[in-house]
Amino acid sequence: MHLPEVSNGGGSGFPVVSVGSKMNKYRRMDSDADESQTHLEAEARNSRTRKYVMACAFFASLNNVLLGYDVGVMSGAVLFIQQDLKITEVQTEVLIGSLSIISLFGSLAGGRTSDSIGRKWTMALAALVFQTGAAVMAVAPSFEVLMIGRTFAGIGIGLGVMIAPVYIAEISPTVARGFFTSFPEIFINLGILLGYVSNYAFSGLSVHISWRIMLAVGILPSVFIGFALCVIPESPRWLVMKGRVDSAREVLMKTNERDDEVEERLAEIQLAAAHTQGSDEERPVWRELLSPSPVVRKMLIVGFGIQCFQQITGIDATVYYSPEILKEAGIQGETKLLAATVAVGVTKTVFILFATFLIDSVGRKPLLYVSTIGMTLCLFCLSFTLTFLGQGTLGITLALLFVCGNVAFFSIGMGPVCWVLTSEIFPLRLRAQASALGAVGNRVCSGLVAMSFLSVSRAITVGGTFFVFSLVSALSVIFVYVLVPETSGKSLEQIELMFQPQGGLERKDGEVELGDAERLVRK
Repeated sequence: MHLPEVSNGGGSGFPVVSVGSKMNKYRRMDSDADESQTHLEAEARNSRTRKYVMACAFFASLNNVLLGYDVGVMSGAVLFIQQDLKITEVQTEVLIGSLSIISLFGSLAGGRTSDSIGRKWTMALAALVFQTGAAVMAVAPSFEVLMIGRTFAGIGIGLGVMIAPVYIAEISPTVARGFFTSFPEIFINLGILLGYVSNYAFSGLSVHISWRIMLAVGILPSVFIGFALCVIPESPRWLVMKGRVDSAREVLMKTNERDDEVEERLAEIQLAAAHTQGSDEERPVWRELLSPSPVVRKMLIVGFGIQCFQQITGIDATVYYSPEILKEAGIQGETKLLAATVAVGVTKTVFILFATFLIDSVGRKPLLYVSTIGMTLCLFCLSFTLTFLGQGTLGITLALLFVCGNVAFFSIGMGPVCWVLTSEIFPLRLRAQASALGAVGNRVCSGLVAMSFLSVSRAITVGGTFFVFSLVSALSVIFVYVLVPETSGKSLEQIELMFQPQGGLERKDGEVELGDAERLVRK
């Protein structure tokens, strides 16, 4: 066997085996193995993070099932309450609409409460108060006692509806914040569907028992919130506000996919907290909201305005009074009416799922355009159908189609995006209480619509009422075009900069440039 010889410095030849290339090959193999292992670990962490944040969003949204269930179940339960307790039409309007008015007090209290005891325990308080109200309503022997239970239920719902989007926005990673923050709206729609199904399922029982069971079933979702408290963490942004930075870092480690992203988010939160606390240390939050700076005023106009438009376009009238609307179209019999409302609930729930998966990729504003324009057309067509096509088969079919179309377009944009925007646009110091103020506007408008629908319909007909809703919906298209910004793909701290002068391109101290931040987010 011949071995190659090479001459060394001394001139003597020795057999030499070339090991350099083999060593390089082994190094490359080890490097590839290390990279593969690192990639697998990163994928595993990403999967754990997504599951954890999804679990937090799921449990935080359970209170919203209560609102949805109440809206859905009351549309059918009221038919039996009218027979059992002999309540008048005005009392019916008060019973249905009062929940929204009462819930504004819960929303107002929720801002300060969540800043004081935390987002997590505010959700627990909301569930406890609602359970009390639901139990009282289920055993109410009279209209007066029913209203006492309604008061407790309204306060609980106000607390829960206000805090869930704020909490989810504060724990969610930037790239998926819209997806997770739309969970509360999904659960409202799920609650509405469950309410409709409950109406249909228990409609065969006696008049005295049926509506009581319908209302009592609403206690069940809030029971699971007790378990949720063992799973979900406190908001990292609230923890930073309270000086618990290490605890905030632990939460961010669970809700973000990379360590460098954790430190970046933590630094942004600390900067935002220091900025707001330093500049407005002596000024109470409520005073800042009542006498806002130009920047905060723009935020309030967007947040409060979009919340009001969500309700004054008549969505709660459509949902609460869908049996009345469909009866006007020609459907007869309580069982048939309640079965038709189940179709409305299914439509509303299915289309909210489309919005959930599109809200981060397509963006908030395009979904709002599709939603408001589609709602305007459906409301106008429903008005035309109820006014001119009478109660024949064609009229019934078209009325049901346009009612379903209206709730579908609502669910794909105005429903979820409204709550997402309100939880995103306000600075850390003001976020909870400003979001509460937006929720108050939402609940007041909902209550006014729900409490006046029957009376207005008697005055100008059901078709005329929906024509008015279509005009208001057309105004909402203009509002979105002129005032609503696109917030998709930006951190909460970057969104705050968008409202600064010159479009928030940079801070006054020159520390942060939004364009660079956007590029970092894309990377």
